[in-house]
Amino acid sequence: MLEKNNLKAWLYLLPAIILIGVFMVYPLVDVIVYSFEESYSFVSQSYNGIGLYNYRFVLRDPYFLKSIKNTFLVVIITVPLSTVIALLMAVALNSIKPLQKLFQTIFFLPYVTNTIAVGLVFMIIFDETPYSIGFANLVLKLFSLGPIDFIDGPYAAKMFVLCFYIIWVVMPFKVLILLSALQSVKKDYYDAAMVDQASKFTIFSRITVPIISPYISYLVITGFIGAFKQYNDAVALFGTDLDSQGMNTIVGYVYNMLYNETGGYPSYASSAAIILFVIVLTITVINLMVNKKVVHY
Repeated sequence: MLEKNNLKAWLYLLPAIILIGVFMVYPLVDVIVYSFEESYSFVSQSYNGIGLYNYRFVLRDPYFLKSIKNTFLVVIITVPLSTVIALLMAVALNSIKPLQKLFQTIFFLPYVTNTIAVGLVFMIIFDETPYSIGFANLVLKLFSLGPIDFIDGPYAAKMFVLCFYIIWVVMPFKVLILLSALQSVKKDYYDAAMVDQASKFTIFSRITVPIISPYISYLVITGFIGAFKQYNDAVALFGTDLDSQGMNTIVGYVYNMLYNETGGYPSYASSAAIILFVIVLTITVINLMVNKKVVHY
């Protein structure tokens, strides 16, 4: 009977296993093979040999090194900031009972808005044109600062806009998850803390954060993965020629190696993709190891 149940379970899982194998496992193996095939050509379906040349080339390519720097800056800045801000906003929303559903809907709207459309709005806010200095510079002018060319100007200004944009885009999802987590905390814990005359900060740090720590851990891990895959947001702000802007990411580098005017190098693209995979896997494993000590399940 047990063997029949096992067979039935495997039959139920078979469609999912086939889809995962065809669309995830096979492409990953294919990319790994490509990454070791030197000077592979799509046209002739041939290569010159097997080795580590592709990895050496990519790791010495200044465009790839620049994309790594940009990606890591985005990750380091946006993931902690967006998580902390989302937590504070969720706590504030949770304390507002009237019109709470309306505020949730308003906060979630940016998450379902088209990325390119949002990017155009941000360009209007930050871009400096012959006819306008942009809304951001108008605000800076009130404080006798600027103007700053946020789109085509200094690297720091462009990185600020990109990080600000990413945080704004991911914020609704994080707020919604954390708000749901806060609403699942039992009121008994807070009542007991109030009896002991605990301060609001103590209640927040000793009760709220530990109880919702699994949700925070989930958002941090997915935030790291999402930030490492950033590309569309940079394109929405700075256009497709990210290398000339100095704002390319690792995913953008892979795309350029495959499809851009200077593309057609699947071996280099595959090597960069595998390097990204290893980085994300390493960061995820480190996060999971840390979470075992700090997350309360």
